[in-house]
Amino acid sequence: MEITKENRKWLDGMGLSHPIVIAGPCSAETEEQVLKTAHLLKDTDTNVFRAGIWKPRTRPGGFEGVGGIGLPWLQRVREETGLKITTEVGNANHVELALKADVDILWIGARTTVNPFAVQEIADALKGVDKPVLVKNPVNPDLALWLGGVERFQANGISQLGVIHRGFSAYHTGHYRNKPKWHIAIELKKEFPDLPLILDPSHICGRRDTILDVSQTALDLNFDGFMIETHIDPDNAWSDAAQQITPAQLHKITQDLKIRQKSSSKESFQSKLNLYRKELDLIDGNIIDILSDRMVIAESIGRLKHQENVAILQSGRWSDILSTMVETGKSKGLSEEFVEEVFKAIHVESINIQHNVK
Repeated sequence: MEITKENRKWLDGMGLSHPIVIAGPCSAETEEQVLKTAHLLKDTDTNVFRAGIWKPRTRPGGFEGVGGIGLPWLQRVREETGLKITTEVGNANHVELALKADVDILWIGARTTVNPFAVQEIADALKGVDKPVLVKNPVNPDLALWLGGVERFQANGISQLGVIHRGFSAYHTGHYRNKPKWHIAIELKKEFPDLPLILDPSHICGRRDTILDVSQTALDLNFDGFMIETHIDPDNAWSDAAQQITPAQLHKITQDLKIRQKSSSKESFQSKLNLYRKELDLIDGNIIDILSDRMVIAESIGRLKHQENVAILQSGRWSDILSTMVETGKSKGLSEEFVEEVFKAIHVESINIQHNVK
């Protein structure tokens, strides 16, 4: 896939003095709710009004959106506030109705991105349409699947593109509703720096009190903006109440966020930065040496187990190691999530090495 500045013209052409802000309720519930929220948002940094018209729910019985009757409400938002409008589309029928309503921007949800058949159906329905399409990451941490979704639209001649990072599902989520796994977004940004990358902190956090911190992390990583769920009465929202904020709270968050410079021309800054980077390079080299030594020992253990016909996986031992390392990491200021990720990866590699012992 080739991404150039042409693919981000839809964003650069808006001429914004700050990262793009896409805001609005998780679900369009009533015309009054939509319009009241939009009129409050027009006096904030919001550039695009979002609202879910069709809502894919994990389990049946929940509110699945008002459907096509909500599209004229979005049109009224644009007419009365001047804000652009966007909604999620999950199939070709959604696309047809959204295009008839002249929705400015379309986004593909995480549950859709995970299904290449569904993405292709939507891409085919949009062939020849000159509208921005934003692709949310799939629910599972798979960068290739995420990029594959973008490629399907690009292959159908859709040049205005972007991606939305909403975190990844996990059985144990801990601090987050969906784990951010920042390294995946960083890898995407590194490979395709001109592809607009937008954060959805609402779905990462799952609660409103951590949205500012997660959004600041995204700004520090040079994200291009945010999609934040905003509702006039969040506690009584028909879907995802805990993660929505009021327009006033959104305004405060955008005021509190600090936009970092990409670099500094000060000689003292560059000198110190180079020293720190050299120090990191040395430490990273030591980490590789230590990991290599560890795997040599893992191989010896694997050979011993093979000789004595002992099972490779020792669940009790692994559980004790992980628990000890998490506590040790905490005592040294490392997060539980980080330590778990590192040692799970180490454990998997150790198992693989022991498995390959003959």
